[in-house]
Amino acid sequence: MTHVPPASDTPGTPGAAGAPAPSGPAPGAPKGTTGALYGGTGSRRLTVRDIAAAKERGEKWPMLTAYDAMTASVFDEAGIPVLLVGDSMGNCHLGYDSTVPVTMDETLLLSAAVVRGTRRAMVVGDLPFGSYQEGPVQALRSATRLVKEAGVGAVKLEGGERSADQIELLVRSGIPVMAHVGLTPQSVNAYGGYPVQGRGEEAAQQLLRDAKSVQDAGAFAVVLELVPAELAAEVTRSLHIPTVGIGAGPACDAQVLVWTDMAGMTGGRVPRFVKRYARLREELGGAARAFAEDVTGGAYPAEEHSFR
Repeated sequence: MTHVPPASDTPGTPGAAGAPAPSGPAPGAPKGTTGALYGGTGSRRLTVRDIAAAKERGEKWPMLTAYDAMTASVFDEAGIPVLLVGDSMGNCHLGYDSTVPVTMDETLLLSAAVVRGTRRAMVVGDLPFGSYQEGPVQALRSATRLVKEAGVGAVKLEGGERSADQIELLVRSGIPVMAHVGLTPQSVNAYGGYPVQGRGEEAAQQLLRDAKSVQDAGAFAVVLELVPAELAAEVTRSLHIPTVGIGAGPACDAQVLVWTDMAGMTGGRVPRFVKRYARLREELGGAARAFAEDVTGGAYPAEEHSFR
């Protein structure tokens, strides 16, 4: 998934690997029925069966990225049902200028942290560039590491028809796959940027073929990124698996955002499709300046912060 600039994860184990499932709803989770994805309650981790049931009910649901245990725990307590450890970690947390340099080891480290920080959310781990393009065997090796070593409940990979063989082998091997079509940011060098995908009849038909191909290969959901809203609506109607939109209009079954964009942590320009729900960059900067002023002015630490 693109971050900025430009205008541009078999059931998981509860908590840490091997840990017993906690009882009762997560603290602070919104009230709702047990069957609902967002707002539902329960002690077990959500799975692909819950995702499929939501599609049958016509229930829309949110997904956010997460890259560390503390942030993931906040989103889990808020009731976000699916968390994606996206390769957007490259832009958001690792200082890269795209998702391309992200490594398998980095993905494993951050995915394991997110799993440890959650207990209800389904955690989806992104397969980074170079970890599955060689073919199905390489994809299975990489995805197996994410499931075994990090404890994710599913993996995500980019590509439609070109990735169908990888998806089919992973699913046959017991690893749920979320596909990703439309704009595929790992192909930024081939695109020469981050253009909207599916414009024009030929491109629209190819995107439809890509979406149906990943469904036929066994993907349980598909991300549609930077796709015209009308086309995304047509894809959503034509599939029995959920579509997850990012810059793909309101008709998708679910919506995902990079959390640093959603919460206003990202500096500068954000993509057109982003809605900022907070101003965390301003809040954090203000807190840092207030701390610095207290230290330089001698106000911190005060008596109540000191030991005798």
